[in-house]
Amino acid sequence: MQSKAKTVSEYIGELPDDRKEAIMSVRSMFLENIDPNIEEGMTYGMIGYYVPHRIFPAGYHCDPKQPLPYAGIASQKNHISIYLMSMYENSDEEKWLKTEWKKTGKKLDMGKCCIRFKRLEDIPLDVIGEAIRRLPSDIYIDRYTKTLASRPVKSSATGNDKKAKAETAKPTKASKKGTEKKTVVAKKLASQPTEKKIPTKKTATQIAARKSTAKKTVAKKTANKKPSTVKKVAKKTGSNRS
Repeated sequence: MQSKAKTVSEYIGELPDDRKEAIMSVRSMFLENIDPNIEEGMTYGMIGYYVPHRIFPAGYHCDPKQPLPYAGIASQKNHISIYLMSMYENSDEEKWLKTEWKKTGKKLDMGKCCIRFKRLEDIPLDVIGEAIRRLPSDIYIDRYTKTLASRPVKSSATGNDKKAKAETAKPTKASKKGTEKKTVVAKKLASQPTEKKIPTKKTATQIAARKSTAKKTVAKKTANKKPSTVKKVAKKTGSNRS
């Protein structure tokens, strides 16, 4: 929960009694062990500890207007949080903290850099104090800058480049019309029935050949008939002539 308090004293004054005592104890532990170059103030709606711009002019890479965050204490809805940025992306410090915490027999509820607890008795203040002493401002800044340098640089196109790419990708009006016209023609052709093949005209030679074949067939059939049948046909033919 982010507070709108302007000062640390105002923030603590807004806390309920059960949270006030725990947070004041954690704050005292911070002030006893923290590097003199690290300052206390309200940041991101909580009690914050940070490296000021006079020590590290570049500030926080996510927002250079903000000083480099080092730690924080916050009263959340269901728990109290202690933020130790020294644990973020630092496996050695995280391993040390977990090892020392385990020795105390207390349960550790921790995210990437956030330690959560409900009662002051749930955390070993001396272990957190030692974690802070282990990391003075100069060592913290050195590790922070090395971590940033080791990250791959992402190439980002400028606004004009993005706009130019978008314009290039857009189809022009002429290309749109051409595409639409081709689509309509293709649909019409697809809807038309397929044409039947028209038989080609027979040539005179083919016709003559067919007639000759027909005559030969008739003559062959006549030759194969019985004599009596042939005589009858001949007699009938003669009578017709007379």
